[in-house]
Amino acid sequence: MEDQYVETVLGRIRLRVSGEGPAVVFWPSLLMDGTLWNAQAAYFAERFRVVLVDPPGHGGSSPLTGSFSFAECAQVVVQILDALGIDRAHLVGNSWGGMIGGTFAALHPSRVDRAVLMNATASPAGLRQKAEYGVLVRAAQLLGGMRGPLVGPVRDAFLGPTSKRERPEAVAFVNELASRADVSSVRHAVTSVVPRRPDQRELFGTITAPVLVVAGREDATFPVAETQAMADAIPGATFAVLEKTAHLAALENPAEVNAMIDAFLTQ
Repeated sequence: MEDQYVETVLGRIRLRVSGEGPAVVFWPSLLMDGTLWNAQAAYFAERFRVVLVDPPGHGGSSPLTGSFSFAECAQVVVQILDALGIDRAHLVGNSWGGMIGGTFAALHPSRVDRAVLMNATASPAGLRQKAEYGVLVRAAQLLGGMRGPLVGPVRDAFLGPTSKRERPEAVAFVNELASRADVSSVRHAVTSVVPRRPDQRELFGTITAPVLVVAGREDATFPVAETQAMADAIPGATFAVLEKTAHLAALENPAEVNAMIDAFLTQ
């Protein structure tokens, strides 16, 4: 894949671009970079133009210096498309990426073909989630990163019992990317995506593009009922649940995820 860089409202964004055909933009979860989607890039690049995004403050993108709005993240997608000469694209997002995929589809309907929103929510964070992530960020700052006693909570937020028991490569991937996170930068993303997350259910009610919403049966971060509530807010959305899968479906269950996305994009 070819590395490309785009200047946006949230700094310089690194992209990994491959393939030819209709464009598919992939945006990952907090603490993850575009490599979360490596299995999808390998699968789709023969028929699609695949764009893997290192989101603001993550991976090879510029560090964040402050919080952001979801509308600004959607504008980042617009600027990526403009820089690559893409008029319209499919958008596939996980967690934070799923939230932004819905925001982008609602605010920029002329730029989206179809959207796949995975392991995500349209609801604001509850008090417990705000408190848990607040403690996590403060502890990471004190420890200088997502390490030591923080490894377990991060792993538990992302992976379910099946992956922790049967998918050592997924555990190693999460441990590696979490340990590389720039805490001084990522804390701004966590603040924006968790405690300051807006209630988007009314906004998502304006989406006109076809949307597939996917939940993981073992997702402890956004349980099935919460992700289904997001699907219910989107007119005509299709909802699916992946068994033996938690918060990082694309990493944990790539074969089934690839087949599901492929069927939805090409139906």
